[in-house]
Amino acid sequence: MKSKQIIFLVDDNMTNLTAGKMVLKGHYDIFSVPSGAKLFQILEKVTPDLILLDIEMPEMNGYEAIKKLKGEKKTREIPVIFLTARNDFGSELEGLNLGAIDYIPKPFSPPLLLKRIENHLLMRNQQTALKEYNENLQEMVRQRTRQVVELQNSILNTVTEMVEFRDDVTGGHIERTQNYLKLLVDKLLSGKIYWEEVSSWNLEFLVPSAQLHDVGKISISDAILNKPGKLTSEEFEIMKRHASIGEKAIEGIMKTSSDNDFLCHAKIFAGTHHEKWDGSGYPRGLKNSMIPLQGRLMAIADVYDALIALRPYKQPLSPQEAERIIVEGREKHFDPVLVELFQDLAPQFAGIAEHCNAAMQARTETFSVPVKEIA
Repeated sequence: MKSKQIIFLVDDNMTNLTAGKMVLKGHYDIFSVPSGAKLFQILEKVTPDLILLDIEMPEMNGYEAIKKLKGEKKTREIPVIFLTARNDFGSELEGLNLGAIDYIPKPFSPPLLLKRIENHLLMRNQQTALKEYNENLQEMVRQRTRQVVELQNSILNTVTEMVEFRDDVTGGHIERTQNYLKLLVDKLLSGKIYWEEVSSWNLEFLVPSAQLHDVGKISISDAILNKPGKLTSEEFEIMKRHASIGEKAIEGIMKTSSDNDFLCHAKIFAGTHHEKWDGSGYPRGLKNSMIPLQGRLMAIADVYDALIALRPYKQPLSPQEAERIIVEGREKHFDPVLVELFQDLAPQFAGIAEHCNAAMQARTETFSVPVKEIA
């Protein structure tokens, strides 16, 4: 059986309390409250669906009571109807301005009082139902968004693993460069550097999209991609194509997708991370600020990682040597503003490299099989 809705009837006159309760008790659960002070004592234990409030009361009148009700988070949403002997327009207007939903003068008509209360409670119930519906709808959207993000990350991880599986000389490169990039972006944000551009980015997508910066390498032959030595000039020209190929591949995906924030960043990373500040980079030979900021950021992360990594054709450089080369590349290879940020972050770059390499080594040892067990 559905419980009755609760109404507080607040009046210092016992005759009025008794008369009001007689009218309402067959329809609602009525609390007779003899004063404003007593009202707030009861509210600590019971929350009503509606309050009928007299104005003329000693110590705390109705206007003072409604001000307190509307000033507290717990009670501000409770609908209040003034039920009072005052019947002038000024008093009615003041009551409504203070947040009352209605103003009923005494003596009241019992059928009219019941109908007005019924209408207000119906409206209240509809508003509550609509609020709950909106909250449920928002939660459904959040859950769906989480599912999409999880799917997106799963696809990303698969693609990046495919790239690193084929390009086995650069193992861990994607993970490390993503972490370097996050350091640089956080530094831009905290210092409000290049703010007009950075503030327009969807940062939820920016750093994860950088995982696709080398996706074009999937199209490069193994003979070149994994060559245990320095590439010839002809081979290097082929290798350089990975930037354009990656950009075009992502552009192709964008044509079939309506939500392109993520892919826009990925396309820029793929197509511009080998451009150089002085215009000598590839694939387009862009110069200075013509290079998108994403590409200028990734250039530092990408080169630093190449310098500190072990390759078949070279030994890894120390973080200090890599830092020196990046700094020397100011205004030639790299944006001078970003080089300055990099210098502040160099110890963290070195820490990321050490942490990622240690984690990779641990994974390698976990999945490696001793030769004697294969025999």
